[in-house]
Amino acid sequence: MKLTEKIHLPHSLLKKLSWGIAGCGKFSENTFIPQLLKIRKNKINAVYSGNFDRAKYIANKYAIPKAFDNYTDFLKHNFEALYIGSINANHYSQVIEAARAGKHILCEKPLALTSQQAFEMYEACKKNNVLFAVNYVNRFHPLVQKAKELIDKNYLGKIVSISVNYNTEYTPDENFRFVKELSGGGALRDIGTHMIDLLLFFGGNIIDVKGFMDNVIFNSQVEDFATGIVKYEKGGYGQFNVSFNTPKAFNRIEILGYKGSIAIDGIIGKRGKPSKLTIDLSGEGRKAFRNRSSKQLFLIKSITNSFINRTKPEITGYDGYLNMLIMEKLEQSCQ
Repeated sequence: MKLTEKIHLPHSLLKKLSWGIAGCGKFSENTFIPQLLKIRKNKINAVYSGNFDRAKYIANKYAIPKAFDNYTDFLKHNFEALYIGSINANHYSQVIEAARAGKHILCEKPLALTSQQAFEMYEACKKNNVLFAVNYVNRFHPLVQKAKELIDKNYLGKIVSISVNYNTEYTPDENFRFVKELSGGGALRDIGTHMIDLLLFFGGNIIDVKGFMDNVIFNSQVEDFATGIVKYEKGGYGQFNVSFNTPKAFNRIEILGYKGSIAIDGIIGKRGKPSKLTIDLSGEGRKAFRNRSSKQLFLIKSITNSFINRTKPEITGYDGYLNMLIMEKLEQSCQ
């Protein structure tokens, strides 16, 4: 090749993806936006909050050109992808309107207040030919991906049970998560939805769920504890345990199979600390691997490539809808 010849790179390597951010809470400010901007393919063109002072503050902090407190005007601005990090009660209307505006959407969990809303959101995105993803970050951690690979390649044999736990401390305060009409529920909707996503990711379709919800420590509009057992379509069981009332919990993932087992520590409820994958297979010595990674960054990389190349996201709005169905079934069984 002559030195004067031009190098033609694929369009996907050259293109930048322009984003809008709807919702200026602490997670957007301290986690999502910094991770999004670590990827050179991304830029943020606009930010929206119902509180204009808050929107302006975030825009100034991250050198975002435009701040809005009117959602309709915000959607008219020039960006292709939208992150919705607003309160749960706003997801439904914001996704529907964004889909009609032709924006690709990454929405926070849980997807909506009801499964019917979640399905309508999925249908609106499908009708308007926009991509729709949900911010279920745990499945993107490299150690979780490795565990999934071992399951799929049958190293563990037939799966007997999968256990995932996320217990932490959230003392009731003025946050929206403790107002049922804004959040839809407590520990189950806020962090249990992440555990249900992991159970679906590892084990596949779920055909039944039973469990309990309670206020064990705190009295508020929403539960501070939830636990459930699921039955998989292809056999075996899953279990999850979540709470707002245990600051010193040991959160881990355990996958038990006929030919071996896996445990993952340090992924759930931990930030910036190394995680550990332990593999114990029949006829082999126990092995342990450690990894320090940002699961949020891995998710954003995946979603960015999906939106740029217009390919199906690894975690879709339909996955969020199925998650809502499982949560509702458990809630109904506890009434």
